[in-house]
Amino acid sequence: MRIAEKTGKTVEDAIEACLTELGVKRDQTSIEVLEEPTKKGLFGLLGTRLAKVRVSYEDNPGVLACQFLEKVCLSMGVQAEFIADEREKQWFVNITGSELGILIGRRGDTLEALQFLTNLAISKKMSEKIRIIVDVEGYRQRREETLVRLAKRLSERVKRTGNRVVLEPMNPHERRIIHTALQDDTRISTFSEGEDPNRRVVISLKRSKEIS
Repeated sequence: MRIAEKTGKTVEDAIEACLTELGVKRDQTSIEVLEEPTKKGLFGLLGTRLAKVRVSYEDNPGVLACQFLEKVCLSMGVQAEFIADEREKQWFVNITGSELGILIGRRGDTLEALQFLTNLAISKKMSEKIRIIVDVEGYRQRREETLVRLAKRLSERVKRTGNRVVLEPMNPHERRIIHTALQDDTRISTFSEGEDPNRRVVISLKRSKEIS
């Protein structure tokens, strides 16, 4: 949040001075009148007091995130475009362009790092906690669909053979996708084992006590 405090002969003068300093429009701000102006009294016995106001402006987290990611991408030699929109109290930034695989990395590791850094940078500029999801060309949706299909296929193998399956290491978000995909299967149990970054999801048959 950015804040400006100014004085002026009138409240309006003080407000305009704040808006000029912040470089924003009035309807984007919160205005607080700290002191009303007074005029000189009879024979000048009372002094003149200027109006004083405080104007605060909350930056748009989507715009800030796009600006931050643009700088990061340029430093990596990557040309891209950035689109941000707010959904369910979260901001989503999708990066589009050509040859953006470098921004995704192996199993999305680079993308997760970009998202972490973006949230870290933007949180320092906001007055309240903001969650920003960063995606590249819809990668996250495709990855989620792939993981759901994988979870379903492996759960069928577990039911057919009776042997548990241990998946490759995944980040917390991807492990959650696996757990959620199989949470309603009455014969299957999922849990995670190991320590990050090598923590894995295990798919196994439910024990008789769990089923009952």
